[in-house]
Amino acid sequence: MKKSTKRTAIAVAAAGALTVAGLTAAQAGQNSASGITEATCAGNTGPSALLTIDYANGQLDSGIPNLTTTHATALDASSVVKSGDDHAVAHKVTLGDPGYVSDGAPRSESATNDVHEGRFVVGDEQRYEFSVLLKDWETWESGESEAGDIIFQGKHAGGNLPSFYLMTKRNSIAFRSPTLNLQSTVVGDIRPHLGKWMHFRVDVSWTDDSTGYYKVSTKMPGESDYMLRQTHTNVKTFHPVNPADFGYLKWGLYRPDQTLAKGDVTTRIVYHDDIRVLDLTQG
Repeated sequence: MKKSTKRTAIAVAAAGALTVAGLTAAQAGQNSASGITEATCAGNTGPSALLTIDYANGQLDSGIPNLTTTHATALDASSVVKSGDDHAVAHKVTLGDPGYVSDGAPRSESATNDVHEGRFVVGDEQRYEFSVLLKDWETWESGESEAGDIIFQGKHAGGNLPSFYLMTKRNSIAFRSPTLNLQSTVVGDIRPHLGKWMHFRVDVSWTDDSTGYYKVSTKMPGESDYMLRQTHTNVKTFHPVNPADFGYLKWGLYRPDQTLAKGDVTTRIVYHDDIRVLDLTQG
């Protein structure tokens, strides 16, 4: 799944990219503020890239100043792992262990809440791309708890509900907007793809009226291009319950409503790589 050229970048130019290569290793359970910059230029052949997080330098912050890594305290709650000739980030959550609790819930996530290029506001039209590998994933069996694992979120600031998220649900992956009560399946059966890289794309027009949209596409193992799976149009996409000036992205593993008492799988691990934010109004 790796690109031929891997870079960690923050790009804010229609025809170029500003590459950030952090030289100070980030530690699990902490936010990092490392960053030495190196500028490079690339042709603009599509939407302008605002942010790319690819872990090529082997660091938890991928060289992005102020990228949130994880608030869980277990040393392996978040780690950088080898993936082919490069790296990815792994998030791990073990139910019943306080080391894998963050902000009062079983989760370990990275986030762009303090990264300007990783925030969204009303009026933005953006594309979010990311790759996911479900590591040593135990499949769901009939009779087990149906609670899902959230693997990617577009989150409103201030402790609000997310605008949208993608989650494993039984043996599928679903797209959901909880406030709008929208839910749709985007991967019908994950079992043939366990241990392999799956690629996702979410296009969003961020509006505070009913003119916005969500468009969800996937590129599964063996597929050469993205395929549109679900579209929700004429919806209010920026809809925090409490006032919020911006939203941001989160990826990793969040296991709401899951407990050992309900028979949920004790330990889950998920890999993420190639997280990108693109400006759909440019290119």
